[in-house]
Amino acid sequence: MEPERPARILVVTDRTAATPELVEAIRERALHGPSQFRVIVPNPASAELHLLHPERHDKATQAEAVLRETLPALEDAAGSAVIGSVSVRHDPLDAVEQILFHEPIDEIIVSVVEHGVARWLHQDLPHRLKHLGLPVTTVVGR
Repeated sequence: MEPERPARILVVTDRTAATPELVEAIRERALHGPSQFRVIVPNPASAELHLLHPERHDKATQAEAVLRETLPALEDAAGSAVIGSVSVRHDPLDAVEQILFHEPIDEIIVSVVEHGVARWLHQDLPHRLKHLGLPVTTVVGR
């Protein structure tokens, strides 16, 4: 009998510092069986900036520094190493699709600030991600 392959879980968050709710969601998921976590943070720069604009890269560098400080808490919750990066993409769905193009993913955990109008119009990120056909867990922070 082959050992169970770890589930590959993509965590999408618009916060570089982990919320207690996100840490708990990762801990809970890790308890359900072998898993590998990959965290992606959409680029925090303004959407109007061109992909090659220096400010976009400066903001990503700043966000990566905070993310590196956060990774130990996420790794503790996951019980293993966690890969984390800040995308060059501003739109979270674009960032996710870029990851999916290069890596196999089994599940998605989303921890983003909800925007009332977007949710009302069914344009919120969890709703948009469900169209990818993967299980999506939404983490709501305080």
